[in-house]
Amino acid sequence: MLQDRVAVITGGAQGIGKAIADEFRRTGAQVCIIDRQPNDFFTGDVGNKAALEAFAEKIITAYGRVDVLVHNAPPLSKGLDTCTYEEFNEALRVGVTAPFYLTKLLTPYLAPGASILLISSSRDRMSQPQTESYTAAKGGIAALTHALAVTLAGRARVNSISPGWIDTAYTQYEGPDAAQHPAGRVGNPMDIAHMALFLASEQAGFITGENICIDGGMTRQMIYHNDFGWTLQEEESI
Repeated sequence: MLQDRVAVITGGAQGIGKAIADEFRRTGAQVCIIDRQPNDFFTGDVGNKAALEAFAEKIITAYGRVDVLVHNAPPLSKGLDTCTYEEFNEALRVGVTAPFYLTKLLTPYLAPGASILLISSSRDRMSQPQTESYTAAKGGIAALTHALAVTLAGRARVNSISPGWIDTAYTQYEGPDAAQHPAGRVGNPMDIAHMALFLASEQAGFITGENICIDGGMTRQMIYHNDFGWTLQEEESI
């Protein structure tokens, strides 16, 4: 499906990013990864401007073009009570600035029919307490998606995926953890990798500017206290 295509993936050495990278390789893509974890292409921090520039230069020197660009590197998750000014800016730098700047660096080298994919989160539309840095970054990614789709019209399709609960250890959950999902289970990285492969392919040629939520239906389920077995248990103040 991606035979001989050049695919660039941030945060591609572990978790969802690794699943996407492995799936792309399986279909014949040449995969270029940047991750803080050791990998076979480029070890570096996407929050660092110089690292992004060196990464982009290595890609272009090696291949001269980019067919697929996946922005997956996750931002820091801290909340209002503990997140510092510097940490909040770091989350935005990794989550929003890095996808913008790497796209800017690689835009002149986008191949015909190129696809850009950003990994957001179902938290771009809902929240738990004390998740402000991560949630703000993911919301920025969702908005950046449609902005880039319009700017790059005719040059690349741009879409995002918003995963829900994805267990990167492929744990099999039973009981309430599974049952609370209308799909009946917790997700795993392949649920995201399969969608990434589709969006990167020519089969998705009429899809751009979209944010696709893959969460087993959780964001579609209405919850009310004492309704259908749902009960709110408030934490007592200490």
